[in-house]
Amino acid sequence: MSEVNAPARRYHSPRRREQAAATRDAILAAAHEMFVTEGYARTTVADIGRRAGVAVDTIYAAVGRKPDLLRAVVESAISGTGQAVPAEERDYVRRLRRAATAAEKISIYADALVRIQPRLAPVYAALRDAAVTDGDCDALWKQISERRAANMRKFIDDLASTGELRNDRPAAELADVVWSMNGPEYWLLLVDQRGWTPAQFAAWLADAWGRLLLE
Repeated sequence: MSEVNAPARRYHSPRRREQAAATRDAILAAAHEMFVTEGYARTTVADIGRRAGVAVDTIYAAVGRKPDLLRAVVESAISGTGQAVPAEERDYVRRLRRAATAAEKISIYADALVRIQPRLAPVYAALRDAAVTDGDCDALWKQISERRAANMRKFIDDLASTGELRNDRPAAELADVVWSMNGPEYWLLLVDQRGWTPAQFAAWLADAWGRLLLE
């Protein structure tokens, strides 16, 4: 029987996928390190390739251009994985949504932040600095900032669902307060510059938000 018209078979190799993922992880790790230590403007794609031990063409194929690298590094730092993860799919957000009381929700979020900020805050600061002179970085900075603000409004709505949120201030105002205090800049000020421990930072946030947001 002729097989001329038989559909072409696709070859799937788990090992190949694993190798591709490992290469991408190495590229992002090298980019993260160089953006933080050297700055975005002074770092070239060739520099990242040398640090990761891959060719420039491999970087373009695996991630993209330099602005794509920075976006991928930021998203990876937020999610703790090699890929962007929507807020609703993150483990701590799911646990937060299931928590019965506002105090539990606040505590879960504060604890999550002290796990996220050590990897996010340095690269976020690099993005902030690069946004001053680079249009792509400025657009990414604004996008991430607005996304954080929208997520904080959802957080406030979730606190309100318990009936414990204060009602003498607008919800948008309360969301902005959380947005300002969960920012990487706040972590850098207290932990990096003032020497607070992560546990101290988490306890402070939980206590401060409980006093500021709840009745």
